[in-house]
Amino acid sequence: MPRATDDGSTDMLADAVAADPVANVRRALTAAGARDTVTVLPGAVPTAAAAADALGCDVAAITNSLVFEVDGTPLLILASGAAKVDVRLVASQLGTGRIRRAAPDFVLHHTGQEVGGVAPVGHPAKIRTLLDASLEEHPTLWAGAGDHHSMFSISYGELQRITDAHALRVR
Repeated sequence: MPRATDDGSTDMLADAVAADPVANVRRALTAAGARDTVTVLPGAVPTAAAAADALGCDVAAITNSLVFEVDGTPLLILASGAAKVDVRLVASQLGTGRIRRAAPDFVLHHTGQEVGGVAPVGHPAKIRTLLDASLEEHPTLWAGAGDHHSMFSISYGELQRITDAHALRVR
């Protein structure tokens, strides 16, 4: 649905941008000085295992972008596809209250991307981000690029730089 602007007209460009999360990821990558390495795959890859299979890489090199809710605010954890995030461990290390997996509508609202295709970048506003320290073991990481068909490759150091993520043990 078109958004009304201050003068009452509709902002079709803003709607077009919001409707294309992969384009938002591409823009975020290049704006941060990273290469646009987005690859659009022929089939959907909504899980780390599906992505690893399609890309021919270790599932541990897939970077899941998981959105959690902490006191009503989003927390993005970039975790290895081979790991299950220990939210109690993360909460303890951060000194926060309870960390809950965010509902799909919360994820969409804060990232502009649907669960299963969330990227580490390309969101409407900056989200506090943690980076699974175990991902550093892989020379090339693959992360979602905004939808269920797109992934991008990046190094650990570059991913940390462009997301301003805090490295942390998450399991």
